[in-house]
Amino acid sequence: MAFEELLNEVGGLGKFQILQMLLAFPPLMMVVCHILLENFTAAIPGHHCWVRILDNDTDSGNDTGTLGPEVLLRISIPLDSNLKPEKCRRYLHPQWQLLHLNGTFPNVTDLDTEPCVDGWVYDQSSFSHTIVTEWDLVCDYQSQKPLVQFAFMAGMLLGGFLYGYLSDRFGRKLILRWCLLQLAISGTCAAFAPNFLVYCFLRFWSGCSAVAILSNNSMIVVEWTRAQSKAMVISVITCATGIGQIILGGLAFVFREWRTLQLVVSVPFFVFFLSTWCLVESARWLIITNKPAKGLKELKKVAHRNGLKNAEATLNMEGLRETMKEELEVAQTNTTLLDLFRTPKLRKRMCLLAFVRFANTMPFYGIFINLQHFGNNIFLFQVIFGVLSTLARSLLFIVMNHMDRRPTQMLFMFLVGISILANTFVPQDMQILRVTLGSLGIGFIAASITSYSVHSFELIPTLLRAKASGLELMVSRFGAALAPLLMTLVVYQPILPWIIYGVSPIIAGLVVFFQPETKNLPLPDTIQDVENHKNFLRKVNEKEAYIKVTKL
Repeated sequence: MAFEELLNEVGGLGKFQILQMLLAFPPLMMVVCHILLENFTAAIPGHHCWVRILDNDTDSGNDTGTLGPEVLLRISIPLDSNLKPEKCRRYLHPQWQLLHLNGTFPNVTDLDTEPCVDGWVYDQSSFSHTIVTEWDLVCDYQSQKPLVQFAFMAGMLLGGFLYGYLSDRFGRKLILRWCLLQLAISGTCAAFAPNFLVYCFLRFWSGCSAVAILSNNSMIVVEWTRAQSKAMVISVITCATGIGQIILGGLAFVFREWRTLQLVVSVPFFVFFLSTWCLVESARWLIITNKPAKGLKELKKVAHRNGLKNAEATLNMEGLRETMKEELEVAQTNTTLLDLFRTPKLRKRMCLLAFVRFANTMPFYGIFINLQHFGNNIFLFQVIFGVLSTLARSLLFIVMNHMDRRPTQMLFMFLVGISILANTFVPQDMQILRVTLGSLGIGFIAASITSYSVHSFELIPTLLRAKASGLELMVSRFGAALAPLLMTLVVYQPILPWIIYGVSPIIAGLVVFFQPETKNLPLPDTIQDVENHKNFLRKVNEKEAYIKVTKL
Protein backbone atom coordinates (compact mmCIF):
# COMPACT_ATOMS: atom_id res chain seq x y z
CA MET A 1 0.00 0.00 0.00
CA ALA A 2 2.79 2.44 0.92
CA PHE A 3 4.28 2.22 -2.57
CA GLU A 4 1.05 3.70 -3.93
CA GLU A 5 2.02 7.03 -2.32
CA LEU A 6 5.38 7.02 -4.09
CA LEU A 7 3.69 6.02 -7.35
CA ASN A 8 1.28 8.94 -7.11
CA GLU A 9 4.24 11.28 -6.72
CA VAL A 10 5.99 10.10 -9.90
CA GLY A 11 2.80 9.54 -11.94
CA GLY A 12 0.61 6.44 -11.86
CA LEU A 13 -0.57 6.69 -15.47
CA GLY A 14 1.47 8.95 -17.76
CA LYS A 15 3.78 8.87 -20.76
CA PHE A 16 5.99 6.31 -19.07
CA GLN A 17 3.18 3.80 -18.48
CA ILE A 18 1.92 4.24 -22.04
CA LEU A 19 5.42 3.54 -23.39
CA GLN A 20 5.66 0.42 -21.20
CA MET A 21 2.37 -0.86 -22.63
CA LEU A 22 3.49 -0.15 -26.20
CA LEU A 23 6.67 -2.12 -25.60
CA ALA A 24 4.76 -5.01 -23.99
CA PHE A 25 2.15 -5.31 -26.75
CA PRO A 26 4.20 -6.76 -29.69
CA PRO A 27 5.86 -9.63 -27.77
CA LEU A 28 2.53 -10.55 -26.17
CA MET A 29 0.88 -10.72 -29.59
CA MET A 30 3.61 -12.84 -31.10
CA VAL A 31 3.97 -15.20 -28.14
CA VAL A 32 0.29 -16.14 -28.66
CA CYS A 33 1.25 -17.09 -32.23
CA HIS A 34 3.74 -19.56 -30.75
CA ILE A 35 1.18 -21.04 -28.35
CA LEU A 36 -1.31 -21.72 -31.19
CA LEU A 37 1.28 -22.42 -33.88
CA GLU A 38 0.55 -26.16 -34.20
CA ASN A 39 -2.95 -25.33 -35.43
CA PHE A 40 -1.19 -24.65 -38.75
CA THR A 41 2.34 -26.09 -38.67
CA ALA A 42 0.96 -29.47 -37.52
CA ALA A 43 -2.21 -29.42 -39.64
CA ILE A 44 -3.13 -32.81 -41.12
CA PRO A 45 -3.93 -32.44 -44.84
CA GLY A 46 -5.88 -34.98 -46.85
CA HIS A 47 -3.69 -37.94 -47.79
CA HIS A 48 -3.59 -41.43 -49.23
CA CYS A 49 -0.96 -44.08 -49.95
CA TRP A 50 1.62 -43.42 -52.60
CA VAL A 51 1.44 -45.89 -55.50
CA ARG A 52 3.73 -45.99 -58.52
CA ILE A 53 0.92 -46.11 -61.05
CA LEU A 54 -0.32 -42.67 -59.95
CA ASP A 55 3.06 -41.07 -60.60
CA ASN A 56 3.65 -42.61 -63.98
CA ASP A 57 0.25 -41.84 -65.55
CA THR A 58 0.47 -45.41 -66.81
CA ASP A 59 -1.36 -46.84 -69.78
CA SER A 60 -3.73 -49.54 -68.67
CA GLY A 61 -2.76 -52.12 -71.26
CA ASN A 62 -6.42 -53.14 -71.43
CA ASP A 63 -7.38 -51.08 -74.49
CA THR A 64 -8.82 -48.32 -72.32
CA GLY A 65 -6.33 -45.64 -73.38
CA THR A 66 -4.52 -43.31 -71.01
CA LEU A 67 -6.29 -43.18 -67.64
CA GLY A 68 -6.82 -40.02 -65.56
CA PRO A 69 -5.73 -39.60 -61.92
CA GLU A 70 -9.21 -40.24 -60.50
CA VAL A 71 -9.53 -43.54 -62.34
CA LEU A 72 -6.02 -44.62 -61.35
CA LEU A 73 -6.81 -43.73 -57.76
CA ARG A 74 -9.95 -45.88 -57.87
CA ILE A 75 -8.08 -49.00 -58.95
CA SER A 76 -5.19 -48.40 -56.51
CA ILE A 77 -6.80 -47.24 -53.25
CA PRO A 78 -9.86 -48.80 -51.55
CA LEU A 79 -12.76 -46.64 -50.36
CA ASP A 80 -13.66 -46.09 -46.71
CA SER A 81 -17.18 -46.13 -45.21
CA ASN A 82 -17.77 -42.59 -46.53
CA LEU A 83 -16.78 -43.66 -50.07
CA LYS A 84 -13.58 -41.62 -49.82
CA PRO A 85 -10.11 -43.04 -50.61
CA GLU A 86 -8.62 -44.85 -47.63
CA LYS A 87 -5.88 -42.86 -45.93
CA CYS A 88 -3.82 -45.71 -44.58
CA ARG A 89 -4.16 -48.70 -46.96
CA ARG A 90 -3.81 -49.51 -50.66
CA TYR A 91 -4.54 -52.48 -52.89
CA LEU A 92 -1.74 -54.99 -53.11
CA HIS A 93 -2.15 -54.92 -56.91
CA PRO A 94 -4.10 -52.59 -59.22
CA GLN A 95 -7.71 -53.77 -59.44
CA TRP A 96 -8.46 -53.28 -63.15
CA GLN A 97 -11.80 -55.05 -62.87
CA LEU A 98 -13.16 -52.13 -60.88
CA LEU A 99 -13.13 -50.00 -64.04
CA HIS A 100 -15.99 -52.05 -65.48
CA LEU A 101 -18.26 -51.69 -62.44
CA ASN A 102 -20.66 -48.77 -62.04
CA GLY A 103 -21.94 -47.67 -58.64
CA THR A 104 -21.44 -50.04 -55.72
CA PHE A 105 -19.91 -53.47 -56.19
CA PRO A 106 -19.78 -56.55 -53.97
CA ASN A 107 -16.93 -58.20 -52.13
CA VAL A 108 -14.42 -55.33 -52.53
CA THR A 109 -13.49 -55.80 -48.89
CA ASP A 110 -12.14 -59.22 -49.81
CA LEU A 111 -9.50 -57.71 -52.09
CA ASP A 112 -5.95 -57.85 -50.77
CA THR A 113 -4.66 -54.61 -49.26
CA GLU A 114 -1.50 -53.49 -47.48
CA PRO A 115 -0.32 -50.51 -45.41
CA CYS A 116 1.32 -47.50 -47.03
CA VAL A 117 4.77 -49.07 -47.19
CA ASP A 118 6.05 -46.53 -49.74
CA GLY A 119 4.77 -43.40 -48.02
CA TRP A 120 1.86 -41.04 -48.66
CA VAL A 121 0.61 -38.43 -51.10
CA TYR A 122 -0.69 -35.25 -49.42
CA ASP A 123 -3.24 -32.67 -50.50
CA GLN A 124 -1.38 -29.36 -50.86
CA SER A 125 -4.39 -27.12 -51.53
CA SER A 126 -4.35 -25.60 -48.01
CA PHE A 127 -0.77 -26.26 -46.83
CA SER A 128 2.26 -26.79 -49.00
CA HIS A 129 4.19 -28.38 -46.16
CA THR A 130 3.58 -29.18 -42.47
CA ILE A 131 5.48 -31.19 -39.86
CA VAL A 132 2.94 -33.95 -40.51
CA THR A 133 3.92 -34.19 -44.19
CA GLU A 134 7.59 -33.62 -43.33
CA TRP A 135 7.84 -36.62 -41.02
CA ASP A 136 4.74 -38.61 -42.11
CA LEU A 137 2.89 -38.30 -38.78
CA VAL A 138 -0.22 -40.12 -40.05
CA CYS A 139 -1.84 -43.54 -39.76
CA ASP A 140 0.30 -45.71 -37.45
CA TYR A 141 2.41 -42.66 -36.57
CA GLN A 142 -0.43 -40.20 -35.93
CA SER A 143 -0.09 -40.60 -32.15
CA GLN A 144 3.26 -38.78 -32.38
CA LYS A 145 1.67 -35.53 -33.53
CA PRO A 146 0.16 -34.60 -30.10
CA LEU A 147 3.67 -34.93 -28.63
CA VAL A 148 4.55 -31.54 -30.14
CA GLN A 149 1.77 -29.66 -28.35
CA PHE A 150 2.42 -31.71 -25.22
CA ALA A 151 6.10 -30.71 -25.37
CA PHE A 152 5.16 -27.03 -25.59
CA MET A 153 2.65 -27.33 -22.71
CA ALA A 154 5.18 -29.26 -20.63
CA GLY A 155 7.64 -26.44 -21.27
CA MET A 156 5.05 -23.93 -20.02
CA LEU A 157 4.58 -26.03 -16.89
CA LEU A 158 8.29 -26.07 -16.12
CA GLY A 159 8.74 -22.44 -17.15
CA GLY A 160 5.91 -21.33 -14.87
CA PHE A 161 7.64 -22.86 -11.86
CA LEU A 162 11.22 -22.04 -12.77
CA TYR A 163 10.87 -18.52 -14.13
CA GLY A 164 8.22 -17.59 -11.57
CA TYR A 165 10.78 -18.30 -8.85
CA LEU A 166 13.62 -16.59 -10.73
CA SER A 167 11.49 -13.50 -11.44
CA ASP A 168 10.82 -12.99 -7.74
CA ARG A 169 14.50 -13.63 -7.02
CA PHE A 170 16.33 -11.70 -9.78
CA GLY A 171 13.72 -9.31 -11.16
CA ARG A 172 11.03 -9.09 -13.80
CA LYS A 173 13.11 -7.32 -16.44
CA LEU A 174 16.18 -9.60 -16.35
CA ILE A 175 14.14 -12.79 -16.69
CA LEU A 176 11.95 -11.22 -19.39
CA ARG A 177 15.02 -10.27 -21.45
CA TRP A 178 16.47 -13.74 -21.12
CA CYS A 179 13.19 -15.42 -22.12
CA LEU A 180 12.77 -13.17 -25.17
CA LEU A 181 16.24 -14.18 -26.33
CA GLN A 182 15.58 -17.82 -25.49
CA LEU A 183 12.35 -17.87 -27.52
CA ALA A 184 14.05 -16.11 -30.43
CA ILE A 185 16.83 -18.72 -30.52
CA SER A 186 14.70 -21.81 -29.90
CA GLY A 187 11.95 -20.72 -32.32
CA THR A 188 14.41 -19.88 -35.09
CA CYS A 189 16.31 -23.15 -34.61
CA ALA A 190 12.99 -25.07 -34.74
CA ALA A 191 12.52 -23.80 -38.30
CA PHE A 192 15.68 -25.74 -39.26
CA ALA A 193 15.05 -28.85 -37.12
CA PRO A 194 16.51 -31.90 -38.90
CA ASN A 195 14.15 -34.42 -37.28
CA PHE A 196 11.02 -34.74 -35.17
CA LEU A 197 12.72 -35.27 -31.80
CA VAL A 198 14.87 -32.17 -32.18
CA TYR A 199 11.78 -30.18 -33.14
CA CYS A 200 9.91 -31.39 -30.02
CA PHE A 201 12.84 -30.43 -27.80
CA LEU A 202 13.01 -26.93 -29.30
CA ARG A 203 9.25 -26.48 -28.87
CA PHE A 204 9.62 -27.55 -25.24
CA TRP A 205 12.34 -24.91 -24.80
CA SER A 206 10.08 -22.33 -26.46
CA GLY A 207 7.25 -23.20 -24.07
CA CYS A 208 9.50 -22.56 -21.06
CA SER A 209 10.16 -19.01 -22.20
CA ALA A 210 6.66 -18.23 -23.55
CA VAL A 211 5.01 -18.47 -20.14
CA ALA A 212 7.48 -16.02 -18.58
CA ILE A 213 7.02 -13.52 -21.43
CA LEU A 214 3.27 -13.56 -20.80
CA SER A 215 3.52 -13.09 -17.04
CA ASN A 216 6.56 -10.79 -16.72
CA ASN A 217 5.42 -8.36 -19.40
CA SER A 218 2.12 -7.96 -17.58
CA MET A 219 3.72 -7.65 -14.14
CA ILE A 220 6.15 -4.92 -15.18
CA VAL A 221 3.31 -2.82 -16.60
CA VAL A 222 0.77 -3.41 -13.81
CA GLU A 223 3.23 -2.87 -10.94
CA TRP A 224 3.93 0.62 -12.33
CA THR A 225 0.21 1.49 -12.60
CA ARG A 226 -1.98 3.24 -10.02
CA ALA A 227 -4.85 1.34 -8.42
CA GLN A 228 -7.63 3.19 -10.28
CA SER A 229 -6.18 2.30 -13.69
CA LYS A 230 -5.21 -1.35 -13.22
CA ALA A 231 -8.40 -2.77 -14.73
CA MET A 232 -8.04 -0.66 -17.85
CA VAL A 233 -4.36 -1.52 -18.27
CA ILE A 234 -4.89 -5.28 -17.83
CA SER A 235 -7.85 -5.20 -20.24
CA VAL A 236 -5.68 -3.46 -22.85
CA ILE A 237 -2.80 -5.90 -22.32
CA THR A 238 -5.03 -8.98 -22.64
CA CYS A 239 -6.40 -7.62 -25.92
CA ALA A 240 -2.92 -8.37 -27.29
CA THR A 241 -3.68 -12.10 -27.06
CA GLY A 242 -6.79 -11.74 -29.23
CA ILE A 243 -4.94 -9.59 -31.76
CA GLY A 244 -2.18 -12.20 -31.80
CA GLN A 245 -4.70 -14.84 -32.85
CA ILE A 246 -5.85 -12.61 -35.72
CA ILE A 247 -2.22 -12.05 -36.78
CA LEU A 248 -1.53 -15.79 -36.71
CA GLY A 249 -4.50 -16.49 -38.97
CA GLY A 250 -3.21 -13.91 -41.49
CA LEU A 251 0.41 -15.10 -41.36
CA ALA A 252 -0.62 -18.74 -41.76
CA PHE A 253 -2.75 -17.82 -44.77
CA VAL A 254 0.24 -16.08 -46.43
CA PHE A 255 2.98 -18.54 -45.39
CA ARG A 256 1.70 -22.06 -46.09
CA GLU A 257 5.08 -23.79 -45.58
CA TRP A 258 5.63 -24.66 -41.92
CA ARG A 259 9.35 -23.79 -41.72
CA THR A 260 8.71 -20.34 -43.16
CA LEU A 261 5.82 -19.70 -40.75
CA GLN A 262 7.94 -20.90 -37.82
CA LEU A 263 10.69 -18.50 -38.83
CA VAL A 264 8.34 -15.55 -39.36
CA VAL A 265 6.87 -15.78 -35.84
CA SER A 266 10.29 -16.32 -34.19
CA VAL A 267 12.71 -13.77 -35.71
CA PRO A 268 10.82 -10.72 -34.32
CA PHE A 269 11.80 -11.80 -30.81
CA PHE A 270 15.39 -10.75 -31.52
CA VAL A 271 14.03 -7.23 -32.06
CA PHE A 272 11.88 -7.46 -28.90
CA PHE A 273 14.97 -8.50 -26.93
CA LEU A 274 16.86 -5.42 -28.12
CA SER A 275 13.90 -3.13 -27.37
CA THR A 276 13.77 -4.12 -23.68
CA TRP A 277 16.53 -1.63 -22.83
CA CYS A 278 13.67 0.92 -22.72
CA LEU A 279 11.85 -1.05 -20.02
CA VAL A 280 12.21 0.02 -16.38
CA GLU A 281 12.43 -2.60 -13.65
CA SER A 282 9.57 -2.64 -11.15
CA ALA A 283 10.53 -0.28 -8.30
CA ARG A 284 7.83 -1.97 -6.24
CA TRP A 285 9.73 -5.27 -6.56
CA LEU A 286 13.13 -3.62 -5.97
CA ILE A 287 12.03 -2.03 -2.70
CA ILE A 288 10.22 -5.15 -1.47
CA THR A 289 13.37 -7.22 -2.11
CA ASN A 290 15.55 -4.83 -0.09
CA LYS A 291 17.04 -2.81 -2.97
CA PRO A 292 15.79 0.68 -2.03
CA ALA A 293 18.64 2.56 -3.74
CA LYS A 294 17.87 0.96 -7.10
CA GLY A 295 14.16 1.44 -6.51
CA LEU A 296 14.69 5.16 -5.84
CA LYS A 297 16.73 5.46 -9.04
CA GLU A 298 13.91 3.90 -11.08
CA LEU A 299 11.31 6.14 -9.41
CA LYS A 300 13.27 9.22 -10.40
CA LYS A 301 13.57 7.90 -13.94
CA VAL A 302 9.79 7.46 -14.13
CA ALA A 303 9.16 10.95 -12.71
CA HIS A 304 11.48 12.37 -15.38
CA ARG A 305 9.72 10.51 -18.22
CA ASN A 306 6.32 11.63 -16.92
CA GLY A 307 7.55 15.24 -16.86
CA LEU A 308 7.27 15.63 -13.07
CA LYS A 309 10.55 17.43 -12.40
CA ASN A 310 9.49 18.58 -8.92
CA ALA A 311 8.87 14.98 -7.83
CA GLU A 312 12.23 13.97 -9.25
CA ALA A 313 13.91 16.62 -7.09
CA THR A 314 12.03 15.83 -3.86
CA LEU A 315 12.45 12.05 -3.96
CA ASN A 316 15.16 10.94 -1.56
CA MET A 317 16.26 7.87 0.35
CA GLU A 318 15.11 9.17 3.71
CA GLY A 319 11.58 9.78 2.49
CA LEU A 320 11.46 6.41 0.75
CA ARG A 321 12.61 4.56 3.89
CA GLU A 322 10.03 6.38 5.99
CA THR A 323 7.19 5.64 3.56
CA MET A 324 8.15 2.00 3.02
CA LYS A 325 9.31 1.29 6.58
CA GLU A 326 7.16 -1.80 7.16
CA GLU A 327 7.87 -3.24 3.70
CA LEU A 328 11.63 -2.83 4.10
CA GLU A 329 11.53 -4.67 7.42
CA VAL A 330 9.73 -7.58 5.78
CA ALA A 331 12.24 -7.53 2.90
CA GLN A 332 14.95 -8.88 5.19
CA THR A 333 13.51 -12.40 4.88
CA ASN A 334 13.62 -14.58 1.77
CA THR A 335 10.44 -16.16 0.40
CA THR A 336 9.70 -19.48 -1.30
CA LEU A 337 6.77 -21.02 -3.14
CA LEU A 338 5.62 -22.56 0.15
CA ASP A 339 5.00 -19.06 1.54
CA LEU A 340 1.92 -18.91 -0.68
CA PHE A 341 0.35 -21.56 1.59
CA ARG A 342 1.87 -20.88 5.02
CA THR A 343 -0.64 -18.30 6.24
CA PRO A 344 -4.42 -18.93 6.32
CA LYS A 345 -5.78 -15.99 4.31
CA LEU A 346 -3.17 -16.16 1.56
CA ARG A 347 -3.60 -19.95 1.39
CA LYS A 348 -7.36 -19.48 0.99
CA ARG A 349 -6.85 -16.92 -1.79
CA MET A 350 -4.43 -19.16 -3.67
CA CYS A 351 -6.64 -22.28 -3.47
CA LEU A 352 -9.70 -20.38 -4.66
CA LEU A 353 -7.74 -18.68 -7.45
CA ALA A 354 -6.35 -22.03 -8.62
CA PHE A 355 -9.83 -23.57 -8.79
CA VAL A 356 -11.28 -20.59 -10.68
CA ARG A 357 -8.35 -20.60 -13.14
CA PHE A 358 -8.83 -24.32 -13.77
CA ALA A 359 -12.60 -23.92 -14.25
CA ASN A 360 -11.99 -21.04 -16.68
CA THR A 361 -9.42 -22.86 -18.81
CA MET A 362 -11.23 -26.18 -19.21
CA PRO A 363 -14.36 -24.82 -20.98
CA PHE A 364 -12.18 -22.48 -23.06
CA TYR A 365 -10.45 -25.45 -24.67
CA GLY A 366 -13.74 -27.35 -24.72
CA ILE A 367 -15.27 -24.61 -26.88
CA PHE A 368 -12.09 -24.43 -28.95
CA ILE A 369 -12.42 -28.12 -29.84
CA ASN A 370 -15.98 -27.50 -31.05
CA LEU A 371 -15.21 -24.46 -33.22
CA GLN A 372 -15.51 -26.49 -36.43
CA HIS A 373 -19.07 -25.16 -36.48
CA PHE A 374 -17.60 -22.00 -38.03
CA GLY A 375 -16.66 -23.93 -41.18
CA ASN A 376 -13.75 -25.70 -42.81
CA ASN A 377 -11.62 -22.61 -43.48
CA ILE A 378 -9.30 -22.76 -40.46
CA PHE A 379 -7.60 -19.47 -41.43
CA LEU A 380 -10.90 -17.60 -41.22
CA PHE A 381 -11.76 -19.63 -38.13
CA GLN A 382 -8.61 -18.40 -36.35
CA VAL A 383 -9.32 -14.76 -37.26
CA ILE A 384 -12.95 -14.95 -36.06
CA PHE A 385 -11.81 -16.51 -32.79
CA GLY A 386 -9.33 -13.64 -32.26
CA VAL A 387 -11.85 -10.92 -33.16
CA LEU A 388 -14.43 -12.26 -30.71
CA SER A 389 -11.85 -12.51 -27.91
CA THR A 390 -10.53 -8.98 -28.54
CA LEU A 391 -14.00 -7.46 -28.68
CA ALA A 392 -15.07 -9.13 -25.44
CA ARG A 393 -11.95 -8.00 -23.60
CA SER A 394 -12.38 -4.44 -24.86
CA LEU A 395 -16.00 -4.25 -23.70
CA LEU A 396 -15.09 -5.76 -20.32
CA PHE A 397 -13.35 -2.55 -19.25
CA ILE A 398 -16.64 -0.66 -19.51
CA VAL A 399 -18.37 -3.26 -17.34
CA MET A 400 -15.60 -3.22 -14.72
CA ASN A 401 -15.87 0.55 -14.43
CA HIS A 402 -19.46 0.18 -13.21
CA MET A 403 -19.23 -3.08 -11.25
CA ASP A 404 -16.97 -4.46 -8.55
CA ARG A 405 -14.48 -7.24 -9.25
CA ARG A 406 -16.42 -10.13 -7.72
CA PRO A 407 -19.84 -9.54 -9.35
CA THR A 408 -18.16 -8.89 -12.72
CA GLN A 409 -16.27 -12.15 -12.62
CA MET A 410 -19.28 -14.08 -11.31
CA LEU A 411 -21.51 -12.63 -14.05
CA PHE A 412 -19.26 -13.69 -16.92
CA MET A 413 -18.56 -17.14 -15.47
CA PHE A 414 -22.30 -17.74 -15.13
CA LEU A 415 -22.81 -16.57 -18.73
CA VAL A 416 -20.06 -18.96 -19.91
CA GLY A 417 -21.76 -21.89 -18.21
CA ILE A 418 -25.25 -20.95 -19.39
CA SER A 419 -24.15 -20.51 -23.03
CA ILE A 420 -22.43 -23.93 -23.04
CA LEU A 421 -25.34 -25.72 -21.35
CA ALA A 422 -27.84 -24.06 -23.70
CA ASN A 423 -25.78 -25.12 -26.73
CA THR A 424 -25.69 -28.68 -25.40
CA PHE A 425 -29.43 -29.11 -25.80
CA VAL A 426 -29.79 -27.32 -29.17
CA PRO A 427 -30.46 -29.81 -32.01
CA GLN A 428 -27.60 -30.40 -34.44
CA ASP A 429 -29.60 -29.18 -37.43
CA MET A 430 -30.03 -25.69 -35.91
CA GLN A 431 -26.55 -24.62 -37.04
CA ILE A 432 -27.07 -20.84 -36.89
CA LEU A 433 -28.22 -20.97 -33.26
CA ARG A 434 -25.38 -23.32 -32.30
CA VAL A 435 -22.78 -21.07 -33.93
CA THR A 436 -24.29 -18.02 -32.21
CA LEU A 437 -24.21 -19.65 -28.79
CA GLY A 438 -20.67 -20.92 -29.41
CA SER A 439 -19.55 -17.43 -30.41
CA LEU A 440 -21.13 -15.94 -27.30
CA GLY A 441 -19.35 -18.58 -25.22
CA ILE A 442 -16.00 -17.56 -26.71
CA GLY A 443 -16.65 -13.90 -25.91
CA PHE A 444 -17.87 -14.58 -22.38
CA ILE A 445 -14.93 -16.81 -21.53
CA ALA A 446 -12.43 -14.26 -22.87
CA ALA A 447 -14.05 -11.62 -20.65
CA SER A 448 -14.09 -14.05 -17.72
CA ILE A 449 -10.37 -14.83 -18.05
CA THR A 450 -9.54 -11.11 -18.25
CA SER A 451 -11.61 -10.26 -15.17
CA TYR A 452 -9.87 -13.13 -13.39
CA SER A 453 -6.48 -11.67 -14.35
CA VAL A 454 -7.42 -8.29 -12.87
CA HIS A 455 -8.70 -9.80 -9.63
CA SER A 456 -5.76 -12.18 -9.16
CA PHE A 457 -3.22 -9.38 -9.63
CA GLU A 458 -4.94 -7.44 -6.85
CA LEU A 459 -5.16 -10.41 -4.46
CA ILE A 460 -1.51 -11.58 -4.47
CA PRO A 461 1.29 -9.58 -2.75
CA THR A 462 4.17 -8.20 -4.83
CA LEU A 463 6.65 -10.33 -2.89
CA LEU A 464 5.11 -13.55 -4.27
CA ARG A 465 3.27 -12.38 -7.40
CA ALA A 466 5.55 -14.06 -9.96
CA LYS A 467 5.56 -17.36 -8.06
CA ALA A 468 1.77 -17.27 -7.80
CA SER A 469 1.47 -16.46 -11.52
CA GLY A 470 3.64 -19.44 -12.41
CA LEU A 471 1.55 -21.73 -10.21
CA GLU A 472 -1.70 -20.45 -11.72
CA LEU A 473 -0.37 -21.03 -15.23
CA MET A 474 0.52 -24.59 -14.27
CA VAL A 475 -3.06 -25.16 -13.07
CA SER A 476 -4.39 -23.71 -16.33
CA ARG A 477 -2.24 -26.18 -18.32
CA PHE A 478 -3.86 -29.05 -16.38
CA GLY A 479 -7.25 -27.65 -17.39
CA ALA A 480 -6.11 -27.43 -21.00
CA ALA A 481 -4.91 -31.05 -20.92
CA LEU A 482 -8.11 -32.33 -19.29
CA ALA A 483 -10.47 -30.61 -21.75
CA PRO A 484 -9.84 -32.96 -24.72
CA LEU A 485 -9.70 -36.01 -22.43
CA LEU A 486 -13.26 -35.28 -21.28
CA MET A 487 -14.42 -35.74 -24.88
CA THR A 488 -13.75 -39.48 -24.47
CA LEU A 489 -16.88 -39.54 -22.26
CA VAL A 490 -19.06 -39.20 -25.38
CA VAL A 491 -19.00 -43.02 -25.69
CA TYR A 492 -21.13 -43.14 -22.53
CA GLN A 493 -23.26 -40.03 -23.10
CA PRO A 494 -22.71 -37.51 -25.95
CA ILE A 495 -23.69 -34.49 -23.86
CA LEU A 496 -21.74 -35.46 -20.71
CA PRO A 497 -18.49 -33.56 -21.55
CA TRP A 498 -20.48 -30.42 -22.38
CA ILE A 499 -22.42 -30.61 -19.13
CA ILE A 500 -19.08 -30.71 -17.26
CA TYR A 501 -17.77 -27.78 -19.33
CA GLY A 502 -20.92 -25.81 -18.51
CA VAL A 503 -21.30 -26.65 -14.83
CA SER A 504 -17.66 -26.05 -13.83
CA PRO A 505 -17.59 -22.26 -14.51
CA ILE A 506 -20.94 -21.85 -12.72
CA ILE A 507 -19.54 -23.55 -9.60
CA ALA A 508 -16.35 -21.49 -9.88
CA GLY A 509 -18.46 -18.34 -10.16
CA LEU A 510 -20.00 -19.15 -6.78
CA VAL A 511 -16.50 -19.68 -5.35
CA VAL A 512 -15.48 -16.14 -6.38
CA PHE A 513 -17.94 -14.83 -3.77
CA PHE A 514 -15.59 -16.00 -1.00
CA GLN A 515 -12.71 -13.81 -2.24
CA PRO A 516 -12.33 -10.24 -0.90
CA GLU A 517 -13.33 -7.26 -3.05
CA THR A 518 -10.32 -5.33 -4.42
CA LYS A 519 -11.67 -2.61 -6.70
CA ASN A 520 -9.68 0.66 -6.43
CA LEU A 521 -7.51 -0.78 -3.66
CA PRO A 522 -3.69 -0.51 -3.85
CA LEU A 523 -1.81 -3.70 -4.67
CA PRO A 524 -0.75 -5.61 -1.52
CA ASP A 525 3.03 -5.74 -1.27
CA THR A 526 3.65 -8.16 1.61
CA ILE A 527 2.06 -11.24 3.16
CA GLN A 528 1.18 -9.05 6.16
CA ASP A 529 -0.93 -6.84 3.88
CA VAL A 530 -2.97 -9.92 2.98
CA GLU A 531 -3.24 -11.36 6.48
CA ASN A 532 -4.14 -7.99 8.02
CA HIS A 533 -6.66 -7.19 5.31
CA LYS A 534 -8.96 -5.25 7.67
CA ASN A 535 -6.09 -3.05 8.85
CA PHE A 536 -5.08 -2.64 5.20
CA LEU A 537 -8.58 -1.42 4.34
CA ARG A 538 -8.63 0.88 7.36
CA LYS A 539 -5.38 2.54 6.27
CA VAL A 540 -6.75 3.03 2.76
CA ASN A 541 -9.95 4.57 4.10
CA GLU A 542 -8.03 6.85 6.47
CA LYS A 543 -5.84 8.01 3.61
CA GLU A 544 -8.85 8.74 1.38
CA ALA A 545 -10.58 10.64 4.19
CA TYR A 546 -7.42 12.67 4.78
CA ILE A 547 -7.19 13.56 1.08
CA LYS A 548 -10.84 14.67 1.03
CA VAL A 549 -10.38 16.84 4.13
CA THR A 550 -7.20 18.35 2.69
CA LYS A 551 -8.98 19.26 -0.54
CA LEU A 552 -11.78 20.95 1.42
